[in-house]
Amino acid sequence: MPDPRARGLLSRPPHTVGRLEGATWDAFADLVERNNGIYGGCWCIPYHVEHQRGVSDPRTLKEELVRSGRARAALVFDRDGAAQSWCQYGTTGELDLKHGREYRKDPPPPASWRITCIFVDKRHRGQGFARAALEGALVQIAEAGGGLVETISETTSGRNAQGRFLFSATAELFEDLGFARVRQVGKHAFILNREIEPGPVAPGADHPSAMA
Repeated sequence: MPDPRARGLLSRPPHTVGRLEGATWDAFADLVERNNGIYGGCWCIPYHVEHQRGVSDPRTLKEELVRSGRARAALVFDRDGAAQSWCQYGTTGELDLKHGREYRKDPPPPASWRITCIFVDKRHRGQGFARAALEGALVQIAEAGGGLVETISETTSGRNAQGRFLFSATAELFEDLGFARVRQVGKHAFILNREIEPGPVAPGADHPSAMA
């Protein structure tokens, strides 16, 4: 398999960030498989518009979308070249959001991009991999033309949140990287968004979020 570090967009030891694509599929699949398929075997697929609950095989569909360029994510690799986290993003035509019914009651400003899933290998949490994945996704969005990015994430302030509710990381992490809360759509869930300026980002360069 090609060394994913050679395809990196953001290098900040010990993390190297690259794209989810055909060349990095095996590294992504290894990360998912060593974490029991992620949340019961979802393979980070339910928010893809192509997914049909009870019909689609998650792994098969995910690989098809990745290899055809219809699934996007920033993959974070450790020093040994093993993928340890990812941040899934896509256009609003490619990905749905949780809390969709409440979201549509009072739609926020139209966004170009959505971030739906952030995952870190269970043995590598608390080491900055979630932040690196989100930063990497924002770099890739900037390089793809930028625009308004939205997500729905849960706040953890004042409560002990269970991990299964934090598959889109935390509202606090997004806010730390320049996102603003738009409105509440669930007991602890908020729409957040941020405008990302377009432009190439050289490997090792400051991420646009660092200038928020």
